[in-house]
Amino acid sequence: MSAFDLTPPDPAQRATLEAGLDEAERRVLLAHGTEAPFCGVFLDNKREGVYACRLCGLPLFRSAAKFDSGTGWPSFFAPYAPAHIRYVSDNSHGMVRVEEVCARCGSHLGHVFPDGPPPTGERHCINSVSLGFVDDGEPLPDPLGRGDNQAAT
Repeated sequence: MSAFDLTPPDPAQRATLEAGLDEAERRVLLAHGTEAPFCGVFLDNKREGVYACRLCGLPLFRSAAKFDSGTGWPSFFAPYAPAHIRYVSDNSHGMVRVEEVCARCGSHLGHVFPDGPPPTGERHCINSVSLGFVDDGEPLPDPLGRGDNQAAT
């Protein structure tokens, strides 16, 4: 369960949200691309807060679950809420992986691997351009106007 409205944006809302994306964000979020390793803005972010979907604002990961995986992408051992991430089989590029997408808008986030630290053993390897960041105590983004913008914790 989630305290957030997980209903997908309607076509008009989606068009408005997509209009605000730059080329790199479109390539990753909408076309399932990947940003280059070791260049993402959130790779070395040490601030306390919440990482949210760049497109729809749904909170995806807490900073307390972030760790340095050495892979070149921000990595987390657990999502903000299990219902906020949807998992999709990805057999592209000659590999078998599990893609992660935002459960509300379907935007591509990255992939999850079973080689993370305790307590979950998961490594959610996420593209920085798929994320926004909100400092603890600040309101979460609410681009869909659903009243889902309580303070980040």
